Amino acid sequence: MADWLYSDTVKDHFMNPRNVLLNDESTFPANARGQTGNLKCGDQMLMLLKIENDVIADVRWKTYGCASAIASTSMLSETIKGMGIKEAYGIRPEDLVEKLGGLPEYKIHCSVLGDKALRAAIDDHLEKTGRAGLFKEPSQEICHCLGITDKDIENAFQQGARTWEALQQATKIGTGCGDCKEKALELLHEFIHIYG
Repeated sequence: MADWLYSDTVKDHFMNPRNVLLNDESTFPANARGQTGNLKCGDQMLMLLKIENDVIADVRWKTYGCASAIASTSMLSETIKGMGIKEAYGIRPEDLVEKLGGLPEYKIHCSVLGDKALRAAIDDHLEKTGRAGLFKEPSQEICHCLGITDKDIENAFQQGARTWEALQQATKIGTGCGDCKEKALELLHEFIHIYG
């Protein structure tokens, strides 16, 4: 049997995930809902938040995803409890990967589902409370299947993605319909000129 490629923390969060939505959505008193991903590529994430006075009081989530997606979202759910929504909005996949003690390079893209669903849930809450777009950075959606933006591609570039394959590993872009490839490659080319 091959060696286990994951840290003990990843194994623990995969085998004993925290804050999973075990029943129907109606069983959790959420006032914020975010969903991301696409079942065409096999990954989808639902994030439900109970927010009180702009603090995340409780969280539940459900995913169709791999061990890395489950572990990173479990870690995310523990991390954001008691956190202000502005701080939570800024959490990135690399923050979760670090807390987990790392992930295999080819699995880092799996950690993007949780933080995207979290931001979607916070955006939902802000819209419901008359503050739509409060934390959003202006961005352009490039991959409509997975909601990947130019900012996500820029972040992946800054983390080392220089090819289509590396960008897919970092973000899962193009794993749905693939119509985004040309625009994503144009952005990679632009970022090479901007950042060198």
